[in-house]
Amino acid sequence: MRVEFSRLETTPPATIRWVRDAYDNSAAIATFSAPAWRLEIASRVVVQQHNETPLDFLVADYAVQYPFTYDYDTYAVLQPFMVCQPQTDLAVLRTWVESFWKPGEAVQTYGLLARLCLGIKRTFFYQVREEPGVQTVGETLSRGIGSCRDFANLLMEAARYLGLAARFVSGYLYVPAADARSGATHAWTEIYLPGAGWKGFDPTSGDVAGSEHIAVAVARLPESVSPVTGSFFGPVGAELEVGVWVRAAE
Repeated sequence: MRVEFSRLETTPPATIRWVRDAYDNSAAIATFSAPAWRLEIASRVVVQQHNETPLDFLVADYAVQYPFTYDYDTYAVLQPFMVCQPQTDLAVLRTWVESFWKPGEAVQTYGLLARLCLGIKRTFFYQVREEPGVQTVGETLSRGIGSCRDFANLLMEAARYLGLAARFVSGYLYVPAADARSGATHAWTEIYLPGAGWKGFDPTSGDVAGSEHIAVAVARLPESVSPVTGSFFGPVGAELEVGVWVRAAE
């Protein structure tokens, strides 16, 4: 993906400093010098997306069949992305994963990941959830419903349980039918496959991430890529409104 144009504006005006975080994400730090009754953040970006054939990739010979083990150098780099979060109930996760794969069973690696991704799409009910935070694996499995970020978290933890490196992706989804309507941020999972690199899997749609997926940030933990973070001092009762529009350039 290539960024052709980017503009970030705030009301009231702010001093904006761009930084790179440990994941190489671009982050803007806005510093305000005067109080105001309203805060508006407007971001406009034009990108070229070249991932037209997401299934056109080759996996290294040693990783075509699962289970496999990353080579030493690759493991050293990926190890932080292979550790399940402390709040993940591994016993519950194991039961769910083993409904798709039994220990000792030799399967095609991509086929197994595609099966897990599609399984989430077919098994769970999608719900637009405005509450902050991400459901734990146990909450999603017990409730049977979740948002895109909850499904992405479940697939990420399932891949890690299987010994694969996985990370959380925050971005946008282009849906042609929704051109004229307000959209929302989107989340999916990237899993590292030797030879192919980080491949995106979208458990909300049950498919691999393609040209309609516009990644903005990646991280080891979902809470590390919130679109906006910060704090303010003021009266209670403040309201938040978010609008997202993703359109094909003419």
